[in-house]
Amino acid sequence: MRPLPVRGPHSPRAGTVPGFGILDLVSENSETPDVTASGPSEPAAASAGTPAAPQGPQPEPLRFFGTTWVGHDGHYGLRRAGAAVGSLAAAVASCFVLRFAYQGLEIADIGGFANMLVVLMFAVCSAIAFRKTWEGFSRRPADPAREDTLRGLKAIGFVGSLLAYFFRTLTEAPGEKLRRTEYEEAQVRYAKRRSARTGNPAARRKKGRRG
Repeated sequence: MRPLPVRGPHSPRAGTVPGFGILDLVSENSETPDVTASGPSEPAAASAGTPAAPQGPQPEPLRFFGTTWVGHDGHYGLRRAGAAVGSLAAAVASCFVLRFAYQGLEIADIGGFANMLVVLMFAVCSAIAFRKTWEGFSRRPADPAREDTLRGLKAIGFVGSLLAYFFRTLTEAPGEKLRRTEYEEAQVRYAKRRSARTGNPAARRKKGRRG
């Protein structure tokens, strides 16, 4: 009789590959990097998605319009229509509120002279507010300190400011002409400065050779 082979603790069993056990296969799979799941690095993705900083002068945004006044895009016409309707509705509602306040003065019976002074005050303040608001759409204030002192009058005559805003929206976005003029002048100055810095490269090379 042939002696049975003695199997030690490290001898491979039948049907198994020598040197590779179940633990070895599991550890090998866990250490294998998942190449398909890896994507681009975060700094590369962030740098690819970051837009370049714009150069040159930028247009000044307007309230309710943003920068759509530059190319009349981004629902510019709808914005103008909405601003016109909103300012007119606010002016009409303000007139009703003032009417109720005047009726309260009549009920209080403070006297006709006092009522006349109140009406005159609101009329004068509304006229001043209309004029200053209208002028502000076409030019910058020459004296900002004086404009600050008129804020109280413009607040009292807010109906005039609303009416000025409404009438301006019938022709353009309020303040569009002033911003467009300043923006175009800033672009011209920027182009001149850039051309002065750049100059003619051929002329600069000639000067360098002479020196």
